[in-house]
Amino acid sequence: MRIQATIEEKLQALEPAYLAVENESHRHAVPPNSETHFKVTLVSARFEGLMPVKRHQQIYAVLADELSGPVHALALHLYTPSEWEASGQSRPDSPNCQGANKS
Repeated sequence: MRIQATIEEKLQALEPAYLAVENESHRHAVPPNSETHFKVTLVSARFEGLMPVKRHQQIYAVLADELSGPVHALALHLYTPSEWEASGQSRPDSPNCQGANKS
């Protein structure tokens, strides 16, 4: 199974109202078709009352195997349903990798 599909499947444990897993590896200095850099946007009622660090810890626990192996970077945008609505249902864009174009 591809790493992105594995991440998507495992994050279902957090009962997302919205989930987007984006492979951003192509924006970094890695070989073509790599699956090493991901951005996760996840909206879940399970985040209610939790500070950001606690939300991140839940993701790290669910994706422990991936983070200890093939996944090099994971950008997290974690919202409660009301926070997601207040954001206009959008998350920040990722910055360009400073090392992607270096030879």
